[in-house]
Amino acid sequence: MTTTVAPDARDEGAPADTVGSHGAAVRPAVWGNIPPRNQVFTGRRELLENLDRGLRGGMTAVLPHTLHGMGGVGKSQLALEYVYRHAAEFDIVWWISAERPTQVVKALVELAQRLGLPVGGEAITAVPAVLEALRTGIPHQKWLLVFDNAESPESIQEYFPGGPGGPAGSILVTSRNPQWNTLAHPLEVDVFERDESVQLLQRRNPDLSTADALRLADVLGDLPLAVEQASAWRAETGMPVDEYLRLFEEKRVELMTVSRPALYEETVATAWNVSLDYLERKSAAALQLLQVCAYFAPEPIARSIFSATAVDPIAPELDLALTDPLRLGRAIREINRYSLAKIDHRTNSIQMHRLVQAVLIARMTEEQRVRMRHGAHMLLAGNAPKNPQDPDHWPRYGELYPHVVVSQAVDSPSRRARQMVFGFAEYLYWWGDHEGARSFAQRTYEQWRDAYGDADPQTVMLGRHLRSVLWVMGRYTESADLSAHLLAVLERDTDADSVEELLRVKGQVASDLRAQGDFRGALAIDQEVYDRAVHVCGVDDPETLRHAHNLGVSLRANGEYQRALTLDTDTWQRKREMYGEQSLSALLTESSIAYNRRELGEYLTSARLLQSVVEKYRQSVGESNPFTQRAIARLGVALRKAGDHQGAAELTGYARRTLTERYGAHSPDALQAALNLSVDLRQLGDLQEAYKLGERTRTLYVETFGADHPHAMAASLNLAITLRLLSRVEAARELNDAAFAYCVERLGEFHPSTLVCRANLASDLFALGEVAAALAMDEVTVEAAERVLGPDHPTSLVIKTNLAADLRAVGRREEAETKHREALEGLVERLGAEHPACTQTQEWRRANCDLEPSPL
Repeated sequence: MTTTVAPDARDEGAPADTVGSHGAAVRPAVWGNIPPRNQVFTGRRELLENLDRGLRGGMTAVLPHTLHGMGGVGKSQLALEYVYRHAAEFDIVWWISAERPTQVVKALVELAQRLGLPVGGEAITAVPAVLEALRTGIPHQKWLLVFDNAESPESIQEYFPGGPGGPAGSILVTSRNPQWNTLAHPLEVDVFERDESVQLLQRRNPDLSTADALRLADVLGDLPLAVEQASAWRAETGMPVDEYLRLFEEKRVELMTVSRPALYEETVATAWNVSLDYLERKSAAALQLLQVCAYFAPEPIARSIFSATAVDPIAPELDLALTDPLRLGRAIREINRYSLAKIDHRTNSIQMHRLVQAVLIARMTEEQRVRMRHGAHMLLAGNAPKNPQDPDHWPRYGELYPHVVVSQAVDSPSRRARQMVFGFAEYLYWWGDHEGARSFAQRTYEQWRDAYGDADPQTVMLGRHLRSVLWVMGRYTESADLSAHLLAVLERDTDADSVEELLRVKGQVASDLRAQGDFRGALAIDQEVYDRAVHVCGVDDPETLRHAHNLGVSLRANGEYQRALTLDTDTWQRKREMYGEQSLSALLTESSIAYNRRELGEYLTSARLLQSVVEKYRQSVGESNPFTQRAIARLGVALRKAGDHQGAAELTGYARRTLTERYGAHSPDALQAALNLSVDLRQLGDLQEAYKLGERTRTLYVETFGADHPHAMAASLNLAITLRLLSRVEAARELNDAAFAYCVERLGEFHPSTLVCRANLASDLFALGEVAAALAMDEVTVEAAERVLGPDHPTSLVIKTNLAADLRAVGRREEAETKHREALEGLVERLGAEHPACTQTQEWRRANCDLEPSPL
């Protein structure tokens, strides 16, 4: 069951008055992010009953009356009171600040960790896992999720645990958006009934007569936010009602000369301005603290934020308080005494309602607004962690992110603030919220480009980051367009101080060319970039090592495995000395070394290296990290090449599942794992499943990269082998003919992929009875393979076994026996007598040469 409401508070506290059958307090097994209970919650009995009925019968939307779009009517307070009264009915109660999708993601990641799900802190894996756990009811069936202050349904619905026949879960949404009416039974929350206003006023002011309470309720319009504040104000000051009403009228007249607000906005502004005027006279530091907080999000603001002094002065009294814990404590105490903000001592945080923030901003001069907003930016910059890649820092980034957005830090001209904003763009990517990272970086890049020009160094740096996010998301056309634009900008305006940025962008252009299938063009650029980096930065500089690794990628894509191995070995040794053997940078290149050795035919060595790399990744970043999963996928291929087909299938199946869940079926990593799994299934004899998966993967490659791409060709080649084994030889030959022509044109006649394609095409000819044509093709292929790969490379040897079969078929038995014996002896020496390839050769069965697409 699902319900919808609208926002006001937050943080963790036990449902103290929820009792079980024996009178003891009951707390759900998982209880998180719940705001403190409102100890002066008043009335709303009928609304609470209607809310309970709505949750039991389906989705219910609790929305403000149409006259109160900005809130202040107590929507979140109603939801919060419901939570405390009904907590014992649930196994999980989880409160989610839902104004932005990134906040929802953060809360769901935290819930995944509280549930003990086997995922890390990355959003891209934790969110699907927790939604599935809630959908299936494992480990808890009865749950309540509160999405507080949700915006549009489109931005939130994807985070609802779905599926028919699910557990007895409940969703409660609070919102100011009337669109929720179309998805749920509406429950409108209006102002207090008059007797509820009187009750709240007298609850804090027992000396207040009913007549005076009625007078106050009338002037306050029964708006809960205004009534609560006025009640707290009078309880603290003891001000006579007549005096308060006089001040209220003065502030109302003053307000109306400036603007014409709606009635409820006028009421809130008037009530709060009475209090703020008094606070300004009594404690300027407290008022200035509120003014800065007005530019934060209406979310809890950790008090620790004010312990890091802003780099630039903000206001004299506040500056003193920020450097003196006693002064800061007094300022916060004054704010709390008059209920000018919510102070949560358990989490040591401050929170302001958005209406109150609007009142504070409206009463400031323009100079004060500029100064206080800048002060908020400097406080955030002083508190932002410095390493977005470190998972230990992600909770702090997540806590500050809403304040960075609401304070409009992206508009700050301060280079310090802009550097902070860039850090948050990186955090969103590394944390795994790729769509959030793209949206935030795209919006920021466009603003900075318009404000400072596209050659501004920080704008370029953010543009390069945005391009990386687009690349990871598989948006290759947008990625290529952006990197081409950045390169044009840098080549036009580059000076000595920006040469590193120019080289990085050129490296991105090279990877865009690989995505387009232009491996030769990519290699030319990567070689140029590396050579220039050595000249400008030196061979041991981190920038040079970055480009050395990328050059290795292009060398592998072009089949130059020995050159790649030499370069990668040197790069790895330098990274190991600089960063340590367990560093992600060193492990990335060590994995490339293992890849090179596999392609050079050293299958057992490659498998051993990759097993070590996988264990190091597990120790460094955990099982679910994408680096670990990619290494596992590569290990699966090495095991298959080494002859362990069952072990290979288990690893590639696992990697395919996890990488698809993380990035989607179209991602290069998921596609590679799927293609390798289809080969594993074929090697295990499951031809039908191998065909279905191979066909599906080939289609996805074409959809992702286009039909005219080396990876789509590799998928066609592997599928053709399965088709031939299924006796669909003509179809296999058709695919191999097209793949061979493509390889010759795009990769060159002597590229390893071209040799593999030629060998498989010869097998098609042999199966069709065109033995002489197969013989002629295998003779050329063996000679080329021995020259390109070496005579003792397993691929050269298995193609030689096919040549022996051709010779025997045309009656040249003596030559056939000689070739066969030479090939078998070579394979036994390289792979071991128990390897399936040796068994297959002994039985004179033709060998099939599969092909793995080179990583981009």
